[in-house]
Amino acid sequence: MSTSLVAAPFVAGLAEGKILVQRCADCGQSQKLARYACTACGQASLAWGPAAGTGTVFAVTLVSRPPEEAFRSLVPYALALVDLDDGGRLMGHAPAELRIGERVRAEVFEFAGRHLVRFERA
Repeated sequence: MSTSLVAAPFVAGLAEGKILVQRCADCGQSQKLARYACTACGQASLAWGPAAGTGTVFAVTLVSRPPEEAFRSLVPYALALVDLDDGGRLMGHAPAELRIGERVRAEVFEFAGRHLVRFERA
C-alpha cells in the first residue's frame, strides 16, 4: 500500500501510536484532509501536530465487502467518520452499534502489518 507524500507524516505518526492533524501555521485552520495548501487562507504553510483524538461521530457505515484480501477476516466491520475536537475529520474502525453524534476517542492498532485508527466510546 503506497502512501501519498502529503499524508506520509500522518502515517508515520500512526506507526508511533500518535494521531496527527494538519494545521495552517498562518491562520490556524485544521484541514479535513491532507492538503498542500490551506483550505481557509490558501497559504502553503501547513504543519502536522498532535491531536487529542477525541471527537464526535459524523457518520458510520458497515463494510460487508473487504477492500482487499487482508481485511476479509474482519468483515463485517464498521467505519466511522469523526469530527475531531482539534479540527479535521478522521476515518477509523468503530463498534458497529456506534451512532451519529456520540463522543469517541481514537486509538491506534496494528493489523496485517499496518497501523490503523479505531474509535471507542469516550
